[in-house]
Amino acid sequence: MAKGIDKLTALGVKKTSTTGYYGDGGGLWLQISKTGTKSWIFRFTSPATKKAREMGLGSVDTYSLAEARMRAKKARQTVDNGIDPIAEREAERQKNQVVAAMTMTFAQCAAAYIEAHEAGWKNLKHAAQWKSTLATYANPEIGNLSVAIVDTAWILKILEPIWKIKNETATRLRGRLEAVLDWATVRGYRAGNNPARWKGHLDTLLPAPSKIQKVIHHAALPYKDISQFMINLKAKDGIAALALQFTILTAARSGEVRGATWDEIDFENKTWTIPANRMKAGKEHRIPLSDSALSILQVIPRMIDNPLVFPAPRGGLLSDMTMTAVLRRMERGDLTVHGFRSTFRDWAGETTAYPREVIEHALAHQLKDKAEAAYARGTLFAKRKQLMDAWASFCSTSLATADNVISIRN
Repeated sequence: MAKGIDKLTALGVKKTSTTGYYGDGGGLWLQISKTGTKSWIFRFTSPATKKAREMGLGSVDTYSLAEARMRAKKARQTVDNGIDPIAEREAERQKNQVVAAMTMTFAQCAAAYIEAHEAGWKNLKHAAQWKSTLATYANPEIGNLSVAIVDTAWILKILEPIWKIKNETATRLRGRLEAVLDWATVRGYRAGNNPARWKGHLDTLLPAPSKIQKVIHHAALPYKDISQFMINLKAKDGIAALALQFTILTAARSGEVRGATWDEIDFENKTWTIPANRMKAGKEHRIPLSDSALSILQVIPRMIDNPLVFPAPRGGLLSDMTMTAVLRRMERGDLTVHGFRSTFRDWAGETTAYPREVIEHALAHQLKDKAEAAYARGTLFAKRKQLMDAWASFCSTSLATADNVISIRN
């Protein structure tokens, strides 16, 4: 045994508990921290900088004295070869990361992407749809493949079987594949162009969705029949029937009404302000409330510790099928809740003289024409108030006068 080497004993390592450093020789030290934890340290002079350095060799609980001596010997040999063992270990770590990245599967990338983004999605249903479509169509084909080797052939293998028969689903799936692969590229798990991109790539290989999908409009009630429908609806009891009345009178979306809270309602100014995070367009929307709409709110009892205006019987959010169930009980299963927005749109466009931008703002639609959107930067609230009052009046107008055109001046 060389002098100054192997000074420590296994029993001594076990029994020693005083804080400090205990040398074994050859650069190997036992370190005992203030908290009593024990670890191995290798001290050396860096060949590159000629400065003293310390490198951890692991915990005493993980490596025995004999194993620590072997690790220290290997480190000394590295120094003798003119290499800094800390730099060598870091290079090895980075190499392992690259290898791990190359073996990162598509399924792992998809799961990581969803985890990173779902907090910003509007509802849990959106995250569930992401997981469902990828699990159903993508993962069986490429889930276990390294994301680095996913190419156009694999993307087509996923999309082609459903592109014509389930085009809406396939279109959404393509967008999700593109998003996951973009994420993987930015994270360094793959390189090159995205094989799921549409413009200039898949659009040359697959027919455009517009040529395949048939536009299916939500079933809507003719506006001439709205007055009698409202009479029948008012005869129905329950919070869901009231919610449907309120939905029709405000021309709002079902989800906006079901999620409405009392703090969004301003009775004094007769407005309902829906925050941006609950709007489809991501912008706050202020709706003028007619007297008819306010009268509905005034008869709804407020539940203690429940902010919802239209709560479910057990206090939670009404299901998206609750108002549809009301239509079915009225034997109007041919209609949809969303279709009443079309009823309002048809009435406003065909029987009133209100400008298009006023009507579109009332529906919280984004104006596609840039010039028109710039012209209508305001919310046109005063005119929208007149429009919604006229709509409420029309909903209670007798059928005999339903054909009258309503002037802006009135």
